[in-house]
Amino acid sequence: MFVREGGDRARLWSVVENHGQTSNEGGLRTFDLVVSDHLADLRDRLAIGWRSPRTWRLTGTTAAGYPVMEIAGAQPLPFPGFDRLVVDHAQLQAVMREHRYGSWRTALSSVVGVYLITDTRDWRQYVGKADGAESIRQRLSAYATNGHGGNVELRGLDPASFRFSLLRVFDPATPTRVIDEAEGHFKLALDTRKHGLNRN
Repeated sequence: MFVREGGDRARLWSVVENHGQTSNEGGLRTFDLVVSDHLADLRDRLAIGWRSPRTWRLTGTTAAGYPVMEIAGAQPLPFPGFDRLVVDHAQLQAVMREHRYGSWRTALSSVVGVYLITDTRDWRQYVGKADGAESIRQRLSAYATNGHGGNVELRGLDPASFRFSLLRVFDPATPTRVIDEAEGHFKLALDTRKHGLNRN
């Protein structure tokens, strides 16, 4: 969907998927519309020429023929802080690849520590760690790439329902045993071995 800007251009608001009509009461029809992640990195950035000033919507095939007027630079997003970082899998992928998340990647590269993955379908949790030469950024990047980060417990699960957060961060010079102890503490406190996704 595009929002008109002036008389001859429009800016991308979002891509919406139509999952069908849900009701038809006389002249009032209702549809199940769901905002899609398609072109999410171009929201509010892509501007196209708008040939029909009276048209309020376009199909994708029609819009594909309209000229691109501008792709604005993405505004940098400030890093929220280690104790406020909570992202889903789609946003984690964006954090690892989009320019506007540059400060996030810098911050995550500077620490090691203990992180939490929550499967929001059943609320089971997985506690993991990044230590030694592997930063939090490197560890989370693996999850962004394949969804499971190489963990047997997470293979076969749909990462679309995962939520990622940090439990504790450390300076990279912190001894591995200290990080191991912190990881063990959180596995015990959150009971992720018995009622979660940790196997050890």
